[in-house]
This record gives sequence, structure tokens and C-alpha cells, in this order.
Amino acid sequence: MTRNKTCLNAFLLLGILSSVTAFNYLVVLPTGARSHYNVGSSLAKGLAAAGHQVTLISPFALKKPIENIIDVPVPGILKAMGGDIDNLLTKSAQPIIQQIVGFYDMGIRISEALLQDPSVQKLMQSNQTFDAVIDEVFLDEALFGLAEHFNAPLIGLGTFGAISWNTDMVGSPSPASYVPHALLKFSDHMSFVERVINLAFLTYEYLFMKFYYLPKQELVYNKYFPNNKKSFYEVRNNAALVLLNQHVSLSFPRPYSPNMIEVGGMHIQRQRQPLPKDIEEFIKGAEHGVIYFSMGSNLKSAVLPQEKRQALIDTFSKVKQRVLWKFEDSNLPGKPENVFISDWFPQDDILAHENVKLFITHGGLLSTTESIYHGTPFVGIPIFGDQFLNMARAEQNGYGKTVNYEDLTSERLLAAIKTLTEDPQALELVKDMSARYRDQPQLPLERAVYWVEHVSRHKGARYLRSASQDLNFVQYHNLDAMLILYGGILFVIYCLLWLIRRVWGALQNFFMGRQSSKPKVKRN
Repeated sequence: MTRNKTCLNAFLLLGILSSVTAFNYLVVLPTGARSHYNVGSSLAKGLAAAGHQVTLISPFALKKPIENIIDVPVPGILKAMGGDIDNLLTKSAQPIIQQIVGFYDMGIRISEALLQDPSVQKLMQSNQTFDAVIDEVFLDEALFGLAEHFNAPLIGLGTFGAISWNTDMVGSPSPASYVPHALLKFSDHMSFVERVINLAFLTYEYLFMKFYYLPKQELVYNKYFPNNKKSFYEVRNNAALVLLNQHVSLSFPRPYSPNMIEVGGMHIQRQRQPLPKDIEEFIKGAEHGVIYFSMGSNLKSAVLPQEKRQALIDTFSKVKQRVLWKFEDSNLPGKPENVFISDWFPQDDILAHENVKLFITHGGLLSTTESIYHGTPFVGIPIFGDQFLNMARAEQNGYGKTVNYEDLTSERLLAAIKTLTEDPQALELVKDMSARYRDQPQLPLERAVYWVEHVSRHKGARYLRSASQDLNFVQYHNLDAMLILYGGILFVIYCLLWLIRRVWGALQNFFMGRQSSKPKVKRN
């Protein structure tokens, strides 16, 4: 009896301890793109599974209730950015400067749409408290005010890797000499011309953000958070943590502050789930394997111009493999017999199947990460954003081929497919990459949950904060110190040279004077 009572007390103690260590989080996912949502919702679900309470704000409602998650859908975001998502092909044809301006202006609309939503306003006016506010960092800096509003540490979630949007939050250095901008398809070994282009692009972005974009976000911040004690820039430069959807094995080494943590691939399922019966039978029955084709969640194959769609049909009719094609219309005129179409596929589980030999993708970070994890080579048709950089890395590493959308023809696509499916080295290279990526001491989601809990336990973990956050541009780059040091040295050198010149001139004048003062000897 005593022993049973002791065990009962132990279980009760464990229960009390678990409830004490449970935290309450606000997770804000403002982007109306499923791929971004998939990353952020994976973290929200991971925190909920660890016993924490999560309030999730996003454009997408949960398909079914999840224990410990309070869902706050904000569908107005989809309307705010609908034109940008629906017209990706049109926008990708615009000049890069015009694309950037439109891209950042979309961020202002996203921020405003979320903050003015009645559900969000109700939450802000409540007595709710949070141990941390986790916000996806994607052109929504005004939303950082939610952390200050709830007096909670700010945690950023970079859904496509390190960029000035999130590195500035924790002071991670980004040397332009070997860290290319995320929208440029350069490697970390840039030529002189590439370094010049990279520096020019980074300079343009810095000036654009400082004098055009961030002041607009500041106006939104001041409008919705008039009572916040910290200013917009103080909040932005004082994040407790940034989680990055990236991993060094998938990119290249670069410096990070200690509170910038790589958690790339936390959305990937480590155990393959059973596929729907018709898809499983289609894949298993493919004598030469299967090619999976999807242009992601934002660009629909059904809206491709007839010329490009026909190029795809012609290509797939000539390959010996079967093809799974994510096509959003039940009717595809001219569909080859070896093609299976559907408006939705369980992509992660399909890529995990041993009989899937190739992935044709738009080159998004989530898709390429999944393909690498499962050891599947891929052909990329990049359209926008970081897709060009992701495909450039794949080509540089030998397990990917790029076919530019403007140059998409049956001949070019077929050549890329044959190169990767018939070259065993491509498969070997992607398998090696997969092995490196998998070789981690803990799963990315476990690492993300740990660091979020760590910041919560230590009330924002201020000890991780870099002193660089307190420096202005001149101080950070040591321009004032270099001016004094190197300018002083140059001044001393100049003074010495001036003194030597004066002394030398004086000596010359002295000796010339002595020679001229000597009496001349008369010669016959």
C-alpha cells in the first residue's frame, strides 16, 4: 500500500512539474502561401506536442482541431496578396527592380490585413499573456509589435533561409565577399564581377529598406501599437531568437550569431505514410520508375500558357517512366497514357518512395530540401524569388538541372530529364548530400522546440544578444576607427614626407648657396 502511494505521489509530482514547465506561445504566420505555412505550422504542432499551449494566427484554418492549439484564421490575408500569388508568371517577367518594389509593397498589405482583422484585434484587447511571440519573418516587420504588446520575447522564423530581413534582427554578419544575396544565383565563391554585382544589389536593398520600405512598416506599427514603449526599430533589433529554414549541408558555411539557429527541414516527415491506393499502385507498377512533377502550391499547372503546357505533354509522352503531374483540372486534353493527374499529391511521401526516380519542381526551398532528404535528383523550372539560387546550388553540386521557364521546350526538358535519370553520378551525389543532411545530432524540429523553450525559460535569453545591435552603420563597420587609425598613419607619413622634402630643399639651398659664395678663380 505504501509503495503504491509512493508511486502515485511520484506521478503526481511529474504531472505538476510538466504543467509548470509548459509555456504559452503566439505563433504568427502571415504569408498566404501554403509552403510557408507548412514550415510554421510544423513548429506550432511540435510545440503543442511538447505540451505547450499555442495560439496560431494564419490565413489557413486547421483541417481538424489539434490539442493545445487555438486556431485563429485570418482569410483576409489571402485577399490582400491574391493578385501577387495569382499573377506570378506575369510578375516574374517584370524587371527585377519592379518585382522588388511590388514584392515589398505586398508586405505592407499583409501586415495591415492581419492587424486589422477582428479576431486579432480581439486577441490584442484581451488579458492574454504569452511566453514568446513567434513570427514568420516575411515582409511583416510591423507584426513584431505583437511581442512588445504582450511583453514577450520576439522569435523570428525565416522560412527560406538567411537574408537581411532576419539577420538584422540578431546582428548576424553577412560579408558581401562570400555571402550572396538570396535572390542572386551566386555561390560562396564569387568572381570579381559577381562580387561587384552582389555588393551593388546589397547596397540597393539596404538603401531601399532604410528609406522606403521600413518607414512604411513603421507607420503601420505606430498605427496599431500606439502604446508600445519600444520604437519600431528597437523591437526589430532586439529579437531573442531567429530560427532558419536552412542547413549548412544544403547551402554553404556562413557566420551566424549564437541566437540564429538552423532548423531546415523540420516540416519533413521522417516516417513515410501509406499512399492512397491508386497512387501506390501507379508507382509500384512503373517498370522504369516514376517522375513526379509539381510547380508548388502557388503556381498552378492549369494556368500555364498552352505553348508551355503542350511542351510538357510532348515531353512526358516520350519518357519511359510514368509521370505524376500535379494538375488542378480534372480534364487535360492530350494527356499521355503514362501520366496520372491530380490537384493534390502527398509530396513528401511520394518523394520518399523508392520507385520515384526524378522530381520536376519550381525549385522552392521546401521542395528541394524534401528531394535532397529523400535522395531524389530534380529538374528545376524556377519562376520567382530564391528558386533561382536553390537551383544554382543544385547544378553546382551536380544533382540538379535548370530549365528556364522562358526557354522551356520539349527538347530542353527531355534533355535535362535524360541527363539526370541516365547518369548514375547524379543519384550518387544527391544520396551523399542526403547523408550529410541527415547526419545531425537531433531532428530539426526537436532543435527548434528546444531553442524556443530555452528562450522562454531564460526570459528572452538576453545573454545571447550581440553587441552589434547597439551600433550604427559607421560604428558597425568601424569606419570612424579606420578613419582615425589609418587617417592618422597617413597623416604622419605625409608629415614625415613633407618634413623630409623641406629638409632636403633646405640642404640643397644651403650647399648651392655655399658654392655660389666662393670667390671665382680667374683662369688665363
